[in-house]
Amino acid sequence: MSDTSASAAVPAPPVPAVHDSSARPVIAGLLLAAGGGRRLGGRPKALLPHHGRPLVENAVRVLREAGCAPVHVVLGASADEVRARADLAGCVVVDNPDWAEGMGSSLRVGLASLAGTDAAAALVSLVDQPGIGAVAVARVRAAYRSPASLVAAAYEGERGHPVLFGADRWPDIAATATGDKGARVHLSRHADELVLVECADVAEAFDIDTPPDLARLG
Repeated sequence: MSDTSASAAVPAPPVPAVHDSSARPVIAGLLLAAGGGRRLGGRPKALLPHHGRPLVENAVRVLREAGCAPVHVVLGASADEVRARADLAGCVVVDNPDWAEGMGSSLRVGLASLAGTDAAAALVSLVDQPGIGAVAVARVRAAYRSPASLVAAAYEGERGHPVLFGADRWPDIAATATGDKGARVHLSRHADELVLVECADVAEAFDIDTPPDLARLG
């Protein structure tokens, strides 16, 4: 039974702190969506239909739902057409004129677009992985600790996407990202610092690369 006289002696709970959103680290979403779909007959991956809309819109939505803001989108193949057909309102959209050189060039362009902003980290995702939803992306985002953070999603222990790069790492990544290697050189050099976040229970890390893969789209 309750004792009202005793309850009066219990200290009042502390007043909840007022959370200042401006003090929270800014984790930007960086979407690489420049691919030309060479093995798909030259169909730009950003414009592949997914649930009736361009695939790039799905990838942007996932980043936003996971709490990434702002969202920067790197376009390349058919960039003008992507701008015309896809709703990228609210995104910072940048062009990679050297997109055909591979993912590394898009990563460099994307990181350059974030330089000078207040972003503490970039969470990098790929446009052609619709099996990775907001839950997995949010897990990786939540593992941020400092501008030196290095985090990647894992699928049954194997490193995959998305990957989070603290801002302190951007210069070295930009200097070593060439061809289709992306950030693999940096990740290899700093493997002992990499935090893996298991996501196989909530996501599937397949790519849309070949015509049979199109069956995975909605």
